[in-house]
Formats: sequence, structure tokens, C-alpha cells
Amino acid sequence: MARLAARRALFAVPVLLVVTFGVFAVAAASPFDPVKAYAGTAGLTASQETLDQLRANLGVDQPLTARWWHWLTSALSGDLGNSTTLRQPVADAIGERVGWSVLLAATAFVVAVLLGTTLGVLAARSQGGWFDRAVTSLAYTLEAAPPFWLGLLAVWLFALKLGVLPSGGLTGTTSSTVTAGQIASHLVLPAAVLATSQLPWFVLYVRQGVGDALGDDAVRGARARGLRDRTVLVGHALRSGMLPMLTLVGSRVPELITGALLVETVFSWPGIAAATVQAATSVDFSLLAALTALATVAVLLGNLVADLLYGLTDPRVGFDG
Repeated sequence: MARLAARRALFAVPVLLVVTFGVFAVAAASPFDPVKAYAGTAGLTASQETLDQLRANLGVDQPLTARWWHWLTSALSGDLGNSTTLRQPVADAIGERVGWSVLLAATAFVVAVLLGTTLGVLAARSQGGWFDRAVTSLAYTLEAAPPFWLGLLAVWLFALKLGVLPSGGLTGTTSSTVTAGQIASHLVLPAAVLATSQLPWFVLYVRQGVGDALGDDAVRGARARGLRDRTVLVGHALRSGMLPMLTLVGSRVPELITGALLVETVFSWPGIAAATVQAATSVDFSLLAALTALATVAVLLGNLVADLLYGLTDPRVGFDG
């Protein structure tokens, strides 16, 4: 296990180098001018000499490789630079927002896994029946629905039409303090929408895996020995049927991050979505590189966790291969 983690850590180094350099290259080719974005309306009347001086102060007059290397060496020493968009250190900008994004994504992911596993097992248990057909039809329908559309639909139904849940934000409009109750009530809709957008894949993978496991010789043998259906399903079929789903954990992390950004935008959730959009449109090199590196690390960690879980669950899979 330790050797696998070490190999993945070594593999992450060139990946992060390529990804961060790619961010600087794409940002440099962007039609947006970071100097004008930083200056705002004052840049419309500023002289060319003033703009050139501001460009030098921001460091955007340097070559692409020089900007990337300066950011990289500073990041390795703990300095992620300053955000020209948010006018604060990048580390502070991310630190203030990433916790809310993690809360939303983690809550949605846990709900999607638990609910998807339950529905998948029940559908596999009655394959071909009405419940199985209803669950799979719903899963295929939700698979085609974009998260932002689900979010808008949820706001219209539960916030505007029924008025049972808040439409967005973190607190009520009349409240000046953040309480746990307000956070929980405002988390329900965005977490439910994000979980719903991830749900179809878990349902379909678990249904297929458990359905195939129910036809294995070991499961048929357990039934022949007179074991109860519940024992056979949970103790035998579920364990082997869950193996394909574990590989899904890592592959869903990029989709989870993308979906979280869209859901945060729809519900005005105070995560990193707004900062990401501002950094992209204003060509905020330091903030863009840091956010992209953070997302890349999350994807690599997701893949590592999936491999570790697969190896721990299936003894036939070795960690040294």
C-alpha cells in the first residue's frame, strides 16, 4: 500500500508541472487583458505609460516561461502569490472558500453513494421487475440532465413554488450571523442537486455488479446451503458486486468538481466557483494555477483512494503490481 502511494506521488509531480504550465499557456493566449481587468473603469482613461507600469508591477510583461517558473518556485516555498482579481493572497482566497466547497461536495458524494448503492441493490434483486425498470429509467433520465438545469428546477419547485427551502446563499436575508441550523437548511438543496447529478452512475454500476454476482457459483452455492436471501445478498453478492463501483469513485471526482462549480453558481454557495470564474475572465494567473493544481490533486487522490479500496476489498488484487 505504501509503495503504491509513493508511486502515485511520484507520478503526480510531472502531472502537476504540465497542468500548471498549461494554465499559464492558455491564460497567456486568452483575449482577456489582465491589466485592464485589474484597473477596472480607471483603465479606460489611464495613459499607456500608466498601463505599462501596471503591467510591469503585475509581472505580466514577462515571458510565459518566466511567469510560470516564478509562480512555481514561489509556490514550492509556500507563497502562492497574490490574486489580482480578489486583491488578496491566493492562499487566503482559497482558504476562505475551499471549506464550503468541500462540505458541499462531500455531503453530496456520501448521499449519492449511499442512495445509489441502496437503489442499485434493490434493482438487482428484482431484475426485470417494475421496480428495476423504474429505477433504471430514472437513472438514464438523470444521467442526461445537466446539474445547472436540475438546480434551476429545484429552486423553482422547492424555493419559489413550495417555499419549503431557501433558494441559495448561506444565511437568510435578515440574518447577520451564521448558525449551524442556517447552514444545514441552505445546504439541503445544493447538496441534493449535486448528489442527484452523480446518482445515476452509482445506481447503474451497483445494479450491474450485484446482478452479475447473484449469478455466480458461490452465490448459488450459498443459496443451496439454505442461507437466507438477505444473508446471500449482503454477505456474498454485495461484496463482490461492489468492486466495479469502487473504480467509479476515482473517475467521478472530476465530474463532482465540475458539478459542484455549476451548483455553487446556481445557489450562490460561497465556495470556489465564483473565484474560479473571476480568475478565468480576468486572467488571474496565480489564482488560476492554484485552483487548477488543487483540482488536479483532488482527482489524483480520488484515483488513489479507489485503487486502495479495491485492493483492500479484493485480496486477489495486489498493491505491488
